Amino acid sequence: MTDAAHFTFGTKAETLAALKPVVTCGTVPDLTHFTIARWSKERDAILDDIQSRFGTKSLVIRSSAVSEDQAESSLAGHFHSVIAIRAEERAELASAICEVADSMTGNIRDQVLVQEMAANTSVSGVIMTFDVARGAPYYCIDFDDESGRTDVVTSGSGDHKSLYVYRGAERRFIKSERVSAFLALARELEAICQCPAIDIEFGMDNAGRMFLFQVRRIVLARNWHPVIERSVQRQLGHVEAFLDSRSQRRDRLLGERTMFAIMPDWNPAEIIGTNPRPLAVSLYMDLITDAVWCRSRAAMGYRDLSDADLMVVVAHHPYIDVRNSFNSFLPAPVPDETGEKLINAWMDRLDEYPEFHDKVEFKIVPTCLDFTFDQDFRARYPNLLKDDEFASYREALKNLTRDSLVPSERNTLNVAIETSARLNDKYLGPVAANDSFANLDRANTLISLCRKMGTFSFAVAARHAFICEAILRSAVRRAALTNERINAFKRTIRTISGTMLEEYAAVCGGDLDPVVFHRKYGHLRPGTYEITSLRYDERDDLFNDDMPLGSAVSHEHFALTRDERRSLERLMKEAGLDVLSADQFLFHAASAIASRENIKFEFTRTLSDAMSHVLAWGTHQGLSRDDLSYLEWPEIVRGINSPVLGDLDRHFLDISHLRRRDMATAQTLKFAHIISRPRDIYVATLNRSVPNFIGLGRASASVVKLEPNSPSSVNLSGCIVCIENADPGFDWIFTKKPAALFTRFGGANSHMAVRCAELGIPAAIGCGDQIFERISRASQAELDCSERILRPING
Repeated sequence: MTDAAHFTFGTKAETLAALKPVVTCGTVPDLTHFTIARWSKERDAILDDIQSRFGTKSLVIRSSAVSEDQAESSLAGHFHSVIAIRAEERAELASAICEVADSMTGNIRDQVLVQEMAANTSVSGVIMTFDVARGAPYYCIDFDDESGRTDVVTSGSGDHKSLYVYRGAERRFIKSERVSAFLALARELEAICQCPAIDIEFGMDNAGRMFLFQVRRIVLARNWHPVIERSVQRQLGHVEAFLDSRSQRRDRLLGERTMFAIMPDWNPAEIIGTNPRPLAVSLYMDLITDAVWCRSRAAMGYRDLSDADLMVVVAHHPYIDVRNSFNSFLPAPVPDETGEKLINAWMDRLDEYPEFHDKVEFKIVPTCLDFTFDQDFRARYPNLLKDDEFASYREALKNLTRDSLVPSERNTLNVAIETSARLNDKYLGPVAANDSFANLDRANTLISLCRKMGTFSFAVAARHAFICEAILRSAVRRAALTNERINAFKRTIRTISGTMLEEYAAVCGGDLDPVVFHRKYGHLRPGTYEITSLRYDERDDLFNDDMPLGSAVSHEHFALTRDERRSLERLMKEAGLDVLSADQFLFHAASAIASRENIKFEFTRTLSDAMSHVLAWGTHQGLSRDDLSYLEWPEIVRGINSPVLGDLDRHFLDISHLRRRDMATAQTLKFAHIISRPRDIYVATLNRSVPNFIGLGRASASVVKLEPNSPSSVNLSGCIVCIENADPGFDWIFTKKPAALFTRFGGANSHMAVRCAELGIPAAIGCGDQIFERISRASQAELDCSERILRPING
């Protein structure tokens, strides 16, 4: 028996053979191994031995090369394996062994590992006992519990679940028995191997028995910084204390607790990313999440939260405070007692269905009165409210919805459109590039105008669009309309995107001066809030291609049929929303959807110009784009009335350098997409988002992944394009005739969802980490929106 106190790693087969007699938390399936040299000389004897040893059992034939699983390199997955070989089929067995042997290096000392296949495997996965990239102290667990295969995680060929468990997490935080079994095996192997940084492949059968398939050292461990483990431990304690304090009852807010998530409401994951730089975060907070978000809702009749902040930033990771968000969706007249019940119920439902974290307005919180409100509410929240409480809440929602629809000049949507239009009239004249103070002052003026006239108006228009979308969806559920007809209606909505595509085509065809195009669209940048992301008018490659151009939106007229009109108006009267006709409602919906995009286009111009003035100020101080991206807007603009008493470049470069280091450290922290309790700081589950399928089309094509500064000359014609978190600056992709689009983050009403619906391009928006990573690595993929399918074809 191997002495665990003197364990040494060998080849894959030798390591498993050494572990087999000493591991107690799992079983190493029976195995044998032999060298290539012996196979070439003693083939028949080896086959006899295998057949005698395994009888009629099913086998897996695996590589065990000398160069695999070494301290210097792992060559993981580099060589072949053959599964489900029947031991009694001699020819089949010999062929499989030859196939594996031929896939290796040719070294006669390489080995072939023959092993009994684990029976009834229901779970398979991989455990890295540290984060391989940086050495952060987390058990990184990926496992598949659906396919029944043992190679889904390692092959990357299927969807799987992922979680990070902090190595110092208290055992009470581990609620899952099978995760506890995974960790028990990992910790035992660490002790036996006397090596904390190991990579483990495992399985579990239907009875909960663990199987060990492979153990190897993590090669990258030698590159890890030794202080990371202590740094993570220290920071997690502070994070837990902060979130615990934030979760307590707060003035003016209803709800016993809160949750934190990256996608609800003004989803920061889509707009600024999950680990954004400080300047982008601080601009987003100033323009949206500090006050604008709730002031705009109060203006529409929702609860006034007195400038409550929506977003918290935890170690450079932005999260939405869900309690604040949910409070802002209560109609103002709702009494506190009723509101308390609603907030707590909504929080519990999100806790139960975390996959809805990017669909809260449609799956969790009713933000308006639609045609299925009564049925949906009673199905989701039975016996929550007394009859009089429900009637009062319903009436408040009805009045809020009616007010949003009533056609008048005082309608908040019309006011938002008119206010945003005046933003363009605020031309302030040029500023000399070398006038440092003037550029900073101008940036401050533009940010202020953007906040008051741009993002506030956009927030109102966006809320109107959400209300219209909810009503349209409920019309489908009540059979007044079909999804096909709604898609046809949306394709006729004219937004700034359609105009841009036509003018881009004119530039490429020589019919429009690029200067004219840039005067109108030059402010757009793929990262709206990110100063390192180049504007269109700063890119040299915007028109550098001769590919066929995509078409603009459909110019076909959409008209309701007589039956559709009659059904829709019947539902509106039934709901008490008959303040306009069916045709007027569609006009209002089209106006809301188009205005949301057009107002976003206008306010991003003001923001982009402000960032250009910040860049000019920084350049004069000797600060690069990258340096500026690590500063926060308040500390920059403070210089207008509170000067730095020292060398500006040294002052801000020191801050920038410190923030770079802080962000690098923050990236070692693994947080869940939804944090609902302290254990989520230590056990981080990456939720598998359900994609938002846009339209009913399908595409089967090559996959092209774009980065924020990918050249616009890249050929996208007929391709499925993948983007992590898309925003208006990526509109150029629609000029390239892409076949389809999918994104990691985003909701059903996100910018790209609207664009794709408008242009009739099939899309899967907000796929989540696992699906996005799997599809983006494929060379080809298939997207079928009507069947709700997104899968790799190969790769």
